[in-house]
This record gives sequence, C-alpha cells and structure tokens, in this order.
Amino acid sequence: MVVEGGTGGGIRHFPARIDSLQKAEVSFRVPGKIKEILVREGDKVHKGQVLARLDDTDYRIALKDRQAAFDRARKEYERGKELIRKGYISRTDYDKLEAAYKRARARLEAARQDLAYTELKAPFDGTVAERLVEQYEQVQAKEPVFALSDTSSLKVIFDVPERIVQSIRHNAGRGEAPVEVSFESLPDQKFPVQFLEASTRADPQTQTFQITYTMPRPKGLNVLPGMTASVTVDLSKVLTRKQAIQVPLTAVTANARLKPIVWVVDEQHLVHAREVTLGELRGAEIEITRGLEPGMRIVTAGTPYLAEGMKVALLPEVEQAEPRPDDLRLILLTRCPDPAPRQCAEQDAEQQGR
Repeated sequence: MVVEGGTGGGIRHFPARIDSLQKAEVSFRVPGKIKEILVREGDKVHKGQVLARLDDTDYRIALKDRQAAFDRARKEYERGKELIRKGYISRTDYDKLEAAYKRARARLEAARQDLAYTELKAPFDGTVAERLVEQYEQVQAKEPVFALSDTSSLKVIFDVPERIVQSIRHNAGRGEAPVEVSFESLPDQKFPVQFLEASTRADPQTQTFQITYTMPRPKGLNVLPGMTASVTVDLSKVLTRKQAIQVPLTAVTANARLKPIVWVVDEQHLVHAREVTLGELRGAEIEITRGLEPGMRIVTAGTPYLAEGMKVALLPEVEQAEPRPDDLRLILLTRCPDPAPRQCAEQDAEQQGR
C-alpha cells in the first residue's frame, strides 16, 4: 500500500440525514377538553401565536371564586390593620389575617395563570410538523399536542471513523470547515456548513462518531427534516500529518534488535527495512509517528518472511473497509525460507487461490 500523508487524504463522502435545528413538542400546562385547533400540519407559525384552546368554563368559574375569596381576605386584612393600631386585637390574630390575605392573593394569581394556560402558544417561529391530538379530545397537562420545528436552519448529521472525528473538532476550533453538503435533487451543487458539535461516545455497533453541522435552509430547494444528503469531507484539510499516517498491523514487524520496522519498497520493487516509532492503536491499524513519509510504498502481507533487498511483485489488493482502486498489496516472488515450510504451503495455496 502507499502511505498517505497530511496532504494526501483525498476526498471522502458520507451519507447524512437532515434535521431541524430547533424542534419541540408543545403541550398545555393544564388539563382540559380541546375546544379549538387553530393550525394545521405544515402551517408556518410565529412565536406567541395561539395554536389551540381548551374549554375554559371551569377555569373562569374558579377565577371568580378566587377573586371573591381574595376580596374578602383583603377587607379583613385592612380592617385588621386598624384594629391592631388601636390595640383591639393581638399580634397573633393580625398575623393570621395577613397570612390569609397572602394565601388568597397567591390563589387568585394561580387561577389567572391557569386560565391563561388554556391557550397553547408557539414558543418560537417555525412550522407545525405534526398534530398529535384531535379536537374535543380530553388532554392532560404536559401531554404533547403539536410537534413544531424551525426549518429556517438545518442540522446535517453524519457518522465518521475515530481517526477523523478529533481532527474535525480541532479544525472547527480554528474556524475551518472542510465539509460541504449536497442533495439528491441538486447533486452538482454543494452548500457550505458550520460545525455545531461532535459526539464523544462511539456507536457500539459501528464504532463511529456522530458529527453535526448546521446550514441555512437552501433557497428554492424544499429540504425537510428526515431527508438524506451527501457530505463531502476534504481529508487533506482535516487530517494532520501524524494522524494521516496509519498502516495495517500486518505491515509492522520487528528486527533482530526487537525494534519495530516496516518494509519499504523502492522503484525496483526491492524491500528495505525501516525502523519506525509507533503511536496509537486504532482498530486494525496503528499510527506511525516517525519513520515513514507520505508516498512511500510499504508491504502489508508476509512481512515476517522478508529479507533486506528481496524483490516483490504488486498485485491488486482486496479491500475490506474503505475501497481505493489504487491500493496495492505486495506479494513475495520468492518462496519462504526453509524454517517455515507449513506457512509457505499455506501462503502458496493462498496466492494460487487468487
């Protein structure tokens, strides 16, 4: 294979999904029977706009009762002020009148709030994505009634392998965004995006990390939450040189001094041992922090049987994870040394099977 460096990352495409930047399920704060539904799915709404109303008959009656109780408590409290000033009642009796007045005032305010809560208002500008109840239906407090979404800005969500996620976060901190998005209806038009967040926990099934970017809703293009998109990442602007140089574990072996080496192939297809410094282990690959340069061709199979100056041949490699048509595997032309006849037979059989 050919070692890739910081400027040789190339272009990668990732499938993405679209979501609204802001969304919420809205509900009444009090229970009741729905009297009016004032919007339909797909309607655009403004912050503070009334979406639905409950039957407020019981709440108006409760408000009148609380108002009457408050008026009585206030009169008794005002009378108590005169009586305690003249010394006709004790301080304890006066404190009771004051406490009753404050309780009545709080209950009146709560009744006013409950009546106001029989109207459901939009918390932000957006679109009615879904209606979750029917008119005249009895609903409980905090039971979702509508799903709202703000589609003026969109989230672009996609998953990347671990060797890319940290670099994307680093580039975002520097204000760089080597990421563009395109849609199936306009595949040749790419839109810039802005970094929002990156997950720090890998998906247990795919071992990938979720990345989220944001973008304004494209003019003249009906992009809705739930639609798919394609994200283009320029790896040459994402990966640092150190992070970009990663090789399969099978490419690394040890020399007589037990130092890690990688076999490098020259233009005559002759191999030469090169000591390397190992970095972080990343799945089936390992990072090389020193000893290799971008563009070098290395051996990824049969490394224990190589010797300095041995000639090898190039055969197309069968990719396992990320296909690249220009990738090559180096296969020995010579037979294995005598100490490993069994391994040689297995290796010969494998080569013949190809």
